[in-house]
Amino acid sequence: GEPPQKDGETEMSKALPFAPKPKLLDGTMAGDVGFDPFGFAGADKQSLAYMREAEIKHSRLAMLAAVGWPLAELFDKPIADAAGLPSLLTKSGESPSLLNGGLDKIDIAYWVAVISLAGIVELENGKAKEEKGKDYQLGDCNFDPLGFYPSDKAGQMAMQTKEIKHGRIAMMAILGFAAQEAIYGIPVVQETPFFFSPIF
Repeated sequence: GEPPQKDGETEMSKALPFAPKPKLLDGTMAGDVGFDPFGFAGADKQSLAYMREAEIKHSRLAMLAAVGWPLAELFDKPIADAAGLPSLLTKSGESPSLLNGGLDKIDIAYWVAVISLAGIVELENGKAKEEKGKDYQLGDCNFDPLGFYPSDKAGQMAMQTKEIKHGRIAMMAILGFAAQEAIYGIPVVQETPFFFSPIF
């Protein structure tokens, strides 16, 4: 275990052992290892909760994107050709993005559907906050059709920790995909084919 903290001694961050642990990050939140070198958590619990909720939402989007990005590069052209539709990939076969371009080829109906879905998620999130009151868990959107979320506190904390850790990795992965394709101009599935092609 960790050595006991002496009176007047500043508690150090687990993530950055050479830096003091931010006061708000007391280890009660899933995935909290005292890492906030830029002070994004804010000055009070309310701002911390707001930032955590934003982190969870971005994590979930990033996890979907980390799967969708390479899948699009692998299957968009074959599916589009089979359906007699134009491929939405760039000329070099990259997924459309702000850095790669190609977003103008996406049908307006798609963007309407995405914004509508985001609105529904936000409405459900607001409903969950109202209905559950003090029992509300950050990021709860009243969506668990397969019943993965455990009923016991220890299980819930473990599940939340897994989600936030996978989400953080996914956010870094998407950043890597975007930067790699912008710099090299090669689809990520071609740049690292051992991840995306059969080994036999």
